Amino acid sequence: MLQDDITASVTLALNEDLGYQSASDGDITANLIPEKNTAEATIISREMAVFCGKAWCEEVFKQLGGEVVIHWLVDAGDIIAPNEVLCEMSGPARILLTGERVALNFIQMLSGTATVVKQYVDHIEGTNTRLLDTRKTIPGQRTAQKYAVTCGGGANHRIGLFDAYLIKENHIMACGAIELAIKKARQLHSDKLVEVEVESLNELSQALSAGSDIVMLDNFDIDMMRQAVEINNGQAKLEVSGNVTLATIGDFARTGIDYISVGALTKHVIATDLSMRLK
Repeated sequence: MLQDDITASVTLALNEDLGYQSASDGDITANLIPEKNTAEATIISREMAVFCGKAWCEEVFKQLGGEVVIHWLVDAGDIIAPNEVLCEMSGPARILLTGERVALNFIQMLSGTATVVKQYVDHIEGTNTRLLDTRKTIPGQRTAQKYAVTCGGGANHRIGLFDAYLIKENHIMACGAIELAIKKARQLHSDKLVEVEVESLNELSQALSAGSDIVMLDNFDIDMMRQAVEINNGQAKLEVSGNVTLATIGDFARTGIDYISVGALTKHVIATDLSMRLK
């Protein structure tokens, strides 16, 4: 699934950049360079970050059809320093320059995601709480971003609407009750995890009585989280969502909950500062 996603994402990105709507499309600036010219290049980090995106970079130059050789000096999940050389490249000069922006876009986006995840993970070190992502991803880049989350030390929540239940307030309203929603979920897909979002301790008790596998505590304060852990007593996994920042995540984790999900990991992407330089 990941490789298929990489191929499709890179194809779309290259088509955006190159046009390919007529014979005159393509990289008209790179075509100023003689076709036979070769070059060497390096990709350099300008700041501290967690590296991610190697496979996407390789796919860019593969699809462009040039015989570009890439020698990587880092791997996914590595901490990279300012001015560190990430890879050395050689091949047709036109191809290197044509693929530069798209390759950097992927590495910058995915390294940026992995870097933010690592910051959150560091704040819950020493606890048993796992950091989870959400479905709040850049359209078309969900699989890529969820891969980046794992490179930063986080874990994936459900991939989409198909692989697990997340029964929220509107679902409960439409179904009639928490118990009825969970019962219907078990009837339709008994092999799928069932998670229920609750907004009160009373709703938590209802979800536990109905046999929810995971209960999401939505916008609970610290005291309510502690009470929820006591009420749960190991019956289900507990997940905290809402008002999670670098300033609050450590305190949330120390209440004893199992998971903390953070939408900001993937929806607020700060690109890692990188550049490619021809030698």
